Amino acid sequence: MPAPTREELCDALPEVARKAFRSGHYFRESTSGMCQGYGQTNLVILEKNVAEDFAKFCAANKGPLPVLYQSEIGQVTAPGITQTDSDVRTDLPAYNIIEEGKVTHTVKNLLGFKEILKDSVSFYQGCSFSFDKALLSAGVPLRNLEQNCCVSAYRTGVMCHPVAPFKAHIAVSMRPIPKELVETAFRVTLPLTRNHGAPIHIGDPALIGISDITKPEFCDPLNFQEGDVPVFWACGITGTEAILSLKCPIAFSHYPGSMYISDAPTDLDDKAIDQDNPEENPKVVPLCEKPYWASVTSEAVVRKIQQLEVAMAEDLGNRNIGNLVVPGDLLKSALALSHASSVAVTTGFPCFINNRNPYEDDGPPGAIAIAMMLQALRKKVDLLADKTLYGPLTTLMETLVEKQVLHSPIPVVLYPPEGSEDNMETAKTFMLKGGSPRYDHLLAIERVGRAEDGRYYTMKAIDISKLVGGVDWLFMAATEMPLVHTTGIGDGGNELGMGKVKDIIHRDIPNGPTIACAIASDYLLTAGVSNWGGYALATALYLVSRCPIHDRYRRKAVGYPPTEKELERFRKALPDIEREGQMLDILISQEFFDMTGTDVRNVDGLSFQDVHTKKIQEILRVIGEN
Repeated sequence: MPAPTREELCDALPEVARKAFRSGHYFRESTSGMCQGYGQTNLVILEKNVAEDFAKFCAANKGPLPVLYQSEIGQVTAPGITQTDSDVRTDLPAYNIIEEGKVTHTVKNLLGFKEILKDSVSFYQGCSFSFDKALLSAGVPLRNLEQNCCVSAYRTGVMCHPVAPFKAHIAVSMRPIPKELVETAFRVTLPLTRNHGAPIHIGDPALIGISDITKPEFCDPLNFQEGDVPVFWACGITGTEAILSLKCPIAFSHYPGSMYISDAPTDLDDKAIDQDNPEENPKVVPLCEKPYWASVTSEAVVRKIQQLEVAMAEDLGNRNIGNLVVPGDLLKSALALSHASSVAVTTGFPCFINNRNPYEDDGPPGAIAIAMMLQALRKKVDLLADKTLYGPLTTLMETLVEKQVLHSPIPVVLYPPEGSEDNMETAKTFMLKGGSPRYDHLLAIERVGRAEDGRYYTMKAIDISKLVGGVDWLFMAATEMPLVHTTGIGDGGNELGMGKVKDIIHRDIPNGPTIACAIASDYLLTAGVSNWGGYALATALYLVSRCPIHDRYRRKAVGYPPTEKELERFRKALPDIEREGQMLDILISQEFFDMTGTDVRNVDGLSFQDVHTKKIQEILRVIGEN
C-alpha cells in the first residue's frame, strides 16, 4: 500500500501517520504540518538509573522540556497521550543513537535495541510543531511549510538551570514572522505551555548567542520575506543536548524534526488567555529597530508604566517639557534594563556657581534609586565617575552604607582609569572585557558633557559641539557596540542626551559626532525633575520584574520564577520617602551641592517635604504600594 502524501497527512489522524513511519516512510523527514491540531512530541530514552535526575532537569526547565508523558521502565506505549495503536520503537520517522556523548548514527527504528529498552525510560516532551494549525488559523504564515522544509533550530548561549548530572545550553527553533504579526504569534502560543508556549526571544539572534542565522545547527535554513523578523521558541532538542553532555553509554532521541505524533489535541489542558484581563494579555514592545529586538510584558504593566511616565513628567517650572517627552521610552528602558546583566550609571556634574563647584542635586538621588533596584534584581551595577566626581561619590557611598541608608555598597568606578588617556581609544578598551562588552547598558541621569577647558557648564553657556571627555566617551563607544543599549534621563533642560539638547543637535549639528550620550541614548526620559525620572524608572523595573509574562521571557523559560523572598527584596528597593530624606541630609552635610539662600531640604529648588515627598507617593500609588 503506498504511503499517504504529505498533503494527505496534514489532516490525517495521528495513527495514520504513525503507521506510515512504522513502514519506513518519511525517513529523516520533518513532521511539521502533519496531523494538524494534534500534539507532536520530542523523544528522549534513557537508562533507568538516570531517569529520575532527568525528570528533575525537565521540571527545572519547563520551557524547552515540557514532559507530556514519562513511561514506566521498559514501556513502549504512551497511554497518557495516545490511546490507539502505538510503539515508541517504530513510530517516528527516524531516531538518533547516542553513545558516550556523541550521535553515532540515525536509524529507521529501534527494534535492534530491544534488550536495552527493557531497562529504559521514555520521555515524551511537547513540540512547537503542535501549534502550526493554531498559528495558521490566526493568519500567521509559516515559512517552513511554504518552503516545504523544517524550521531552523540552533544552539544558543543561554544555559539551562542545571540539575546534576544534567546541564545544557537551551536549543531554539526559529520561524520568520512578519513584524506586524509577532504579537499575534505570541498571543496564540502563550497558553500552549505543553508545547513550549510563547517565544523566548524576538529579533536579534546575537543576543542569545547565535552568530549566523543562515546556518542552523539543526534542521533547515529558511528564507525570509521582506518585513519578516526571526522569532525563537524553546526547543526539545535541548533534551538531546543534555544527554550529550552526560556522555552515558547509550541513549536514544528523535532525529531533529522527526517527531512522535500523539492522539492528544494541541490545546489539551492548556488554559486559554482571558482576553478581558490585561494581566494575562501580552504586549510586544520593540526596543531596537536595527537590528530588530523586542521584549514582552503584560498590557496591565504597560498601562501602569504609562501612568508613571505622566507622573514623572509633571512640569512645575513651566519649561514646556511636554513637547520633549518621548512616549514609551520609560517602558522600553525598563524592559531593556531588565534584560541587562551589567549596568553602568553616571550622574551629576559641577555647575561652577559663584566660583564654587557644587553638583547638580537631582541626579544622584535618582541614580542611586535605579542602582538599588538593579542590585535587588541581581544585576551588576557600577556608578561611573570621572576624576572630578570620583572622590565625592566614593565618600557619599561610604557614608550611605555606614548610616545604613544603603544595605549594599554601590561600586564607584573611575573613568578614565588612572594614568589613561582621555580619548575614544581608552573608552573602547575600557568597554571591552574579555572580548565582550563590560556593560550591557549605560545610563546617564542629570549628566552634561564636559567642555574643552575641562569644566562643566549649562548648554546655554557654551558651544555644545565641543562637549566631549571623560565618561562621555563611553556613550560614544557604545554606538559601535550593537549589544549595548543606553538611557538618558533629564529634566528637559540642559542634560546631554535629553530634552532640549536633542532638539539642538538635530537643528544645529545633524550628525553630532562629538556628542556622546545625545546620539547614543536609545531611550530618552524627560522628567519634571531628574530624580523623578530615576524614581519612575526604578519603579518601572519593579513592575516588569514582577510580571509573569515578562519574567518567563527574560529568563528564556528556564529556571524558576521569583520566590516570595525575592519579590519582597524587589519591593524593599522601591523609592522610600524616609530613605530619600536621609540621603538628602547626607548630601547636604557633605556640601555635595549648593544650598545658598534656599530651604535646607530641597532638590532642584523644590521643597523635599512639600513637592518631592508627594511625587514619591504619587509614583507608588500607581503600583498600589502606597
